[in-house]
Amino acid sequence: MISPLAQIHTGARIANNVRIDAFSVIDDNVTIGEGTHVMPNVTILSGTNVGKNCIIFPGAVLGAIPQDLKFVGEETTVEIGDNTTIRECVTINRGTKDRWTTKVGSHCLLMAYVHIAHDCQVGNHAILSNAVQLAGHVTIDDYAILGGLSGVQQFIHVGAHAYVAGQLLIRKDVPPYVKAARDPLAFVGINNVGLTRRGFAKETIEEIAALYHILFIQGHTTSKALELMNEKMEDSPIKNEIVSFVQKSKFGIIKRSVKNGQDDY
Repeated sequence: MISPLAQIHTGARIANNVRIDAFSVIDDNVTIGEGTHVMPNVTILSGTNVGKNCIIFPGAVLGAIPQDLKFVGEETTVEIGDNTTIRECVTINRGTKDRWTTKVGSHCLLMAYVHIAHDCQVGNHAILSNAVQLAGHVTIDDYAILGGLSGVQQFIHVGAHAYVAGQLLIRKDVPPYVKAARDPLAFVGINNVGLTRRGFAKETIEEIAALYHILFIQGHTTSKALELMNEKMEDSPIKNEIVSFVQKSKFGIIKRSVKNGQDDY
């Protein structure tokens, strides 16, 4: 059902069973998938593609041009996957010529006042809690959770299944499967609870713990820890993922704040 009080451009592509409430504005060159509900006072601007069965709460603004002085009007997009919930006053800006798109995956929860800047890439099943702020070019992998009021510096990478506590500044990459907390942000263990809830086998969790024991607990330099991980641990998808993440980090990964020789998990 589309309210007669909504303003919808004739160039918008609206699928079947879409509900658009009063006073929402849908611009030209917008696509909205089946079953999505756009609540009142939402603005969806040109270049935005919303998937199926999404819920967009009042005050959200999707597809505004980047807050980047290098942007010169290039045709870029915002891509939203299926079954994603976008709460009140979330803002998601279009990409620039760096990545050409800002992307949010499927089954995500973006809580109130989240900001996702240009060229960010958010994976599937991610949760960004209230007022999380992503600067440009940030990558958040699948199932990552960011606590409320956290700010992420540009170009930072948060790995899959990572959990970051709230009210923190994220200025280093956060590897997959870990918990990060304290100020400055530091490794405080692996995301045991999250991994168990998502059905990871006990043996897999133990493998992750052993890899991060070498990387964070034993006191090695990062390069030495990677060398030992390759020497002592058998090849596996988990090991390869963690090693690759650390090797590709452009800004370096978080460290462990307290070196007492014992694991925090």
